[in-house]
Amino acid sequence: MQSWRRKSVWLALSASWLLLVLLGGFSLLRLALPPRPRPRAPQGWPRWLDADLLQSFSQPGELPEDAAQPPRAPHGGSCNWGSCFDTSKCRGDGLKVFVYPAAGPISETHRKILASIEDSRFHTFSPAGACLLLLLSLDAQTGECSSMPLQWNRGRNHLVLRLHPASCPRTFQLGQAMVAEASPTVDSFRAGFDVALPFLPEAHPLRGGAPGQLRQHSPQRGVALLALEEERGGWRTAGSNSSACPWDGRCEQDPGPGQTQRWEMLPNATFCLISGHRPQAASRFLQALQVLAALQEMSPAQVLALRQQTQFLWDAYFSSVEKVIHTTLEVIQDRIFGTSAHPSLLWNSPPGALLALSTFSTSPQDFPFYHLQQGSRPEGRFSALIWVGASGQPPLKLIQAVAGSQHCAQILVLWSNERPLPSRWTETAVPLTVIDGCRKVSDRFFPYSTIRTDAILSLDARSSLSTSEVDFAFVVWQSFPERMVGFLTSSHFWDEAHGGWGYTAERTNEFSMVLTMAAFYHRYYHTLFTHSLPKALRTLADEAPTCVDVLMNFLVAAVTKLPPIKVPYGKQRQEAAPLVPGGPDTGPKLQAPDPNCINQIAAAFGHMPLRSSRLRLDPVLFKDPVSVQRKKYRSLEKP
Repeated sequence: MQSWRRKSVWLALSASWLLLVLLGGFSLLRLALPPRPRPRAPQGWPRWLDADLLQSFSQPGELPEDAAQPPRAPHGGSCNWGSCFDTSKCRGDGLKVFVYPAAGPISETHRKILASIEDSRFHTFSPAGACLLLLLSLDAQTGECSSMPLQWNRGRNHLVLRLHPASCPRTFQLGQAMVAEASPTVDSFRAGFDVALPFLPEAHPLRGGAPGQLRQHSPQRGVALLALEEERGGWRTAGSNSSACPWDGRCEQDPGPGQTQRWEMLPNATFCLISGHRPQAASRFLQALQVLAALQEMSPAQVLALRQQTQFLWDAYFSSVEKVIHTTLEVIQDRIFGTSAHPSLLWNSPPGALLALSTFSTSPQDFPFYHLQQGSRPEGRFSALIWVGASGQPPLKLIQAVAGSQHCAQILVLWSNERPLPSRWTETAVPLTVIDGCRKVSDRFFPYSTIRTDAILSLDARSSLSTSEVDFAFVVWQSFPERMVGFLTSSHFWDEAHGGWGYTAERTNEFSMVLTMAAFYHRYYHTLFTHSLPKALRTLADEAPTCVDVLMNFLVAAVTKLPPIKVPYGKQRQEAAPLVPGGPDTGPKLQAPDPNCINQIAAAFGHMPLRSSRLRLDPVLFKDPVSVQRKKYRSLEKP
């Protein structure tokens, strides 16, 4: 009896462990899947064409709460975060990374990794001021073992980055160093301390990356439901009426003599389970736990929701070398700071943890992306930021029009003019603050601490708006807080003749950008603009002011994958709009940026993120043949 009880306990513990491995995994890949959908408001992502047919499986309140926990100690040995890593070096400027110079020739993939770090907000040229010192292992590339750096210090605060398993005996002990390695072995991997990387082929793009290939429908009928990896590249498949292989049989797929990677020939199945080691034992565990029966009970809508989530994870963290490396650094940063790390919602919901900077906030309510999931709504006030450029005058009329809005909380005037600041300003019903700028166009998108609201109305000193236009545009923005809402628009297009992207400010039936001389957006985009964009792009905007609108629209579109929203604007004011932000006012026609500017920005992003739209939002009863007394925004229809 005692022996039977011990065996029962052992089987229960083994089954629990396997369930944790299969369904728990790393926090990055943790999915929230309640047993049955509930009829509530659908979540905001994914926005597929068949979204109305797909019920939400991650409703507000169903995601697990993230308890404040200290960083986990790695398994094995006496190493922990207190003894192996000095977190005090990270408290000032956060995670700053110094990269040791390569000791020899490097591959194209290594070159991409170095470029991705050097262009990031993590990089520093000073090893003394670094929180993390990164050693890029060249073992597999050169055939020789990497040598120990002079500042090794037993590996304390070091990260050894390996794209391939070590091809030679280690010439020095890793000691307290973390290891980020592709395909690490179970025996050497220290959970909670080391980082497992995906294999990065030479052709993997540096930035951008191709989106996932998921179609807008559930898996085709007749496709195997489950495939389990076996030894020597074989697979077991089950769960399909048309399958020639029962669960107990083997469906060998020979990758062929020219295929050297075991991952290049995945079977056509809905679920593919890849074992870390001993595939035969894993197969028996899966049969004992009736995983196949559990998968067969999943509805097509649930399967589609899971497949959509894989597409998000691919696009957010794995589709380019830059995203893989930045994800690695974000994971380490979360471990270092513990309680101030990203909650699971930010990792597992668009736009992802790489674009939800923890230096801005770790609360989903502070970002513009999660209001629908949280069941919240943006606050009902905005801050107007008026930029006065080199040739501008105090915008007294514009200040009065904006201050008359019932939603205006404050007005900030950014004085980027060579002239001295005026001693007196007009009296307003809301607080008026004047900021002495640094004479750069990029100053418009700096995260000033004096901005107290989530919504920002970005204006140029020569912009002209009525109070009704401001009120209606803000109400629209409250429904779409993650997007830009503006009055003047422009479009991008592919120029076949020149083999590059073009730009036009002509009024057409579609648009992809709104001008920031009159636009609403969330203040978080100032943080992204200043701390996430490469310095070279901000310098480009300063040197070519016509590029600043393009750059800001690129940023928002890359984060949201959505177009901006246009609202009505008076015809006379639209025809008299200034040329460019800070440019000379020499005519009524908007001036397009240099095409080289657009192509440089697109190259830096690695893809074209702009989305086109043919939608304009107007007030109800706008220009309807009814009494003007019934219309809320009457002045919008004035010529």
